[in-house]
Amino acid sequence: MLPPHLIRWIPFLFVLLWSTGFIGAKYALPYAEPFTVLAIRMYITLGVFLALIKIYRPRWPNPTETAHSMVVGALVHGAYLGGVFAAINAGMSAGLSSLLVGLQPILTALIAWGWMGDRISKKQLAGLLLGIAGVSIVLLLGKSTNNALHVTTVSLLFALMALFGITLGTLYQKRFCGKIDLLPGTFYQYLANAIIMSCLSLLFETGEVQWEPQFIIALLWLVFGLSLSAILLLMLMIREGEATKVAAYFYLTPPVTALLAWILFDEQLTPWGAAGVCLTAYGVYLVIRNTSPRIKNVTEE
Repeated sequence: MLPPHLIRWIPFLFVLLWSTGFIGAKYALPYAEPFTVLAIRMYITLGVFLALIKIYRPRWPNPTETAHSMVVGALVHGAYLGGVFAAINAGMSAGLSSLLVGLQPILTALIAWGWMGDRISKKQLAGLLLGIAGVSIVLLLGKSTNNALHVTTVSLLFALMALFGITLGTLYQKRFCGKIDLLPGTFYQYLANAIIMSCLSLLFETGEVQWEPQFIIALLWLVFGLSLSAILLLMLMIREGEATKVAAYFYLTPPVTALLAWILFDEQLTPWGAAGVCLTAYGVYLVIRNTSPRIKNVTEE
């Protein structure tokens, strides 16, 4: 078991790692097409997970559990990652794609209320609304430069695919995959995504890759920072928390992404942007205040 003082930091570490995904995509896409990038990323990740499974020797899922894991993979990784990368590649800014995917907690709360019987208090609902308002302020008013937000029909459709993919995948994971060991379960999720991305790359892309240092560094970060560390933390949080509570953490992704861009690229936040960050954080606090998930350490057999 992890010490309690470390457990409480797991959601915040997840937010920090998850927020770098849009930056990693921005670095990698100039050197390869989106589905090709994701296919390469998935195959490297599968090798890493096979090594971890060999070390820890968890229980492999049965055929039904395997099928459930692959459905989650198609939604959480295939639809979400594929949608985000394709939207950015089609011309949508990383900030706007992050904003649209940031609508997930509202969609998750509504679906969880109707499908899974989750109860949403008035304070939680207020937190959800404040959170999306804060996200909107950060991305629409929080930049120091007035760059136009470029949207095409194709990029918008890809972003919406990502939104529904991560939302439905989170709920499906919570309902059907709660007893599956994280390592083999996530391995099958990535296997499903590798198959999907390989097919899409073969059908719609050239498969050409420029193996420049920036691409290699971005790819390694996407594998070890996102596909390994962040996804395992996400699946652990989904297992231990209610769907709406886990989804609330995604509200922090766009503000943290904006802060990282300020630190790394000197993109200044306006007073509106700072206000949006505070409003988003308070919205998340309202959602999770009385029902903060207790994250438990994963015991390996």
